[in-house]
Amino acid sequence: MTTYEEAARDGRPPTAFMAGMRGWGRELANRGRIAFRRNPVGALGLLLVGGMLLVAVFAPQIATHAPNQLDPPSRLQPPSAEHLFGTDTLGRDIFSRVVYGSRISLGIAVAALAIAVPLGGAFGIMAGYSGGTVDLIVMRITDIFLAFPVLILALAVNAALGPGLKSAVIAVSFGGMWPPYSRVIRGQVMAAKNELYVEAARSIGASNWRIILLHILPNCIGPIIIKMTLDAGFVVLTTAGLSFVGLGAQPPLAEWGYMVNEGRQNILTQWWWSVFPGLAIAWLVVGLNLVGDFLRDLLDPRLRGVGLGA
Repeated sequence: MTTYEEAARDGRPPTAFMAGMRGWGRELANRGRIAFRRNPVGALGLLLVGGMLLVAVFAPQIATHAPNQLDPPSRLQPPSAEHLFGTDTLGRDIFSRVVYGSRISLGIAVAALAIAVPLGGAFGIMAGYSGGTVDLIVMRITDIFLAFPVLILALAVNAALGPGLKSAVIAVSFGGMWPPYSRVIRGQVMAAKNELYVEAARSIGASNWRIILLHILPNCIGPIIIKMTLDAGFVVLTTAGLSFVGLGAQPPLAEWGYMVNEGRQNILTQWWWSVFPGLAIAWLVVGLNLVGDFLRDLLDPRLRGVGLGA
């Protein structure tokens, strides 16, 4: 069998390496087909999230006005050809603000998870791999945070830090998003650290960090990806709620939760002011939840190796 180094030196395709990659690709494609059969609405979730990502990326091209452009003579106009989603009390185009708001909501989700996952992962690895007293202390700290609703903790932290989008992200991340990741990763580490491949790595003198990074963490990726996708929708809802009560985004930011709050007093007469931002929140959250369910089926270990001979 041609090795990767020999093939690279001779300028020929690395047979074993390419065969392995083809096998991995076939397995992933097959598992994707099975996941779609088991959960066909996953395609809808991918379309919803993909569409929102495209809106965020091409916001300047899609928006018909600048998000903070004032036009007092056009205030409180209903949806029309000129203003697709109507205007608010300052004459700002709601469609353009909803479009630019996608960037804020997606950015918030990424930022919050970028803080919560490493923090929870560090505590989970520490507890699961060390065990004993360390495990006991870390898990009791985690239990204290889990004893309180995430929204209540986020409200308390946000109020202490003061209003603002950065405060909202920190509040959601530290206020209750990280403990579940600590629990999940701890369980994965405890299950993996006694496996034969870990014992083999330990027997040849591999350091603890090498074992954790190269042998244990890769087996935690699947559940973490699924949980991150599902939690992203929760982050969007929570930060929108903080903005709704005045602790999150501040004017003139085009954030969906704040826009819903702005129009709530006129919901019966100028319904478009709150309805369209609310629909955007629902669009993104439903899409993320459906994608999370699809990824759960796609990464299901029971599908591993199914239909490779096809």
